[in-house]
Amino acid sequence: MRDLLGDAVGEHLEPSAFHADFGRRFWATTAPGFWKLERQQHFQEPGHESWQAFAKGDWRQALRIIEEGRPAMRDYYQKVEECGFVTRRVRIVEEPIIGYLQWEMQILRMRDEYGGTVRIVTGDQVADYEREAPLPEIFTLGTSAMYQAFYDDGALASVRRFVDRDLVVRCQRFIQDLFELGQPMRPFFAEHVAALPPPRQP
Repeated sequence: MRDLLGDAVGEHLEPSAFHADFGRRFWATTAPGFWKLERQQHFQEPGHESWQAFAKGDWRQALRIIEEGRPAMRDYYQKVEECGFVTRRVRIVEEPIIGYLQWEMQILRMRDEYGGTVRIVTGDQVADYEREAPLPEIFTLGTSAMYQAFYDDGALASVRRFVDRDLVVRCQRFIQDLFELGQPMRPFFAEHVAALPPPRQP
C-alpha cells in the first residue's frame, strides 16, 4: 500500500540503535498507545531461546520455554498498565499456517491473555491493499513516533524511524481499522492453531 507512507523517508537506524531508541520511547508512550502491524509470515529470532529450540526441531522444549516465561510476560503487561497506555497488535495470517507462525502464535496468545490484545486478519482481507506491494511492517508509539522494520531472510536488518505526527496518526488509524476488522486471538487460536501437529523443522 504505497500511499500509506507516501513519500516519507524516515531516519535510518541500525538494529542496535533501534532497540535503544525504542526502549527509551516505549515506556513513555501516551495515547493512543502502541499499535503494531505484523505482515511477514516468517522471521528469525536467534536471540529468543524458545525460537532456537523450535529452529532445532524441539517443539516440546520450545513450548516449555514459552510457558516458563509466563511470569515475566504478566509482569511486563502489568508495568504497561501502570504506565497508562495500551498495546494492540494486528497479525496477518496466511493459511496454511507455517511452522514459524504456529510458534509465534503461542507467544501472541499469551500476550493477549495478559493485556497485549491481538487481532488476526487474513491475507484475503488485506488483498486489496497489496496490489502493488505487501503491507509494511510498522508500529507506532502514541502520536510521536513510528518505526518501519526491514528484514533480510527473516532477520531484522534495519529500521526507519518517522516522527511526523500526521504520518504517525494516519498509520496508527490504518492499523486500528484493521484491528477492528480482525478476529480476536482466543477463538482464532482455538479453531486454527490448537489442533495443529508439531511443526516440521524449518
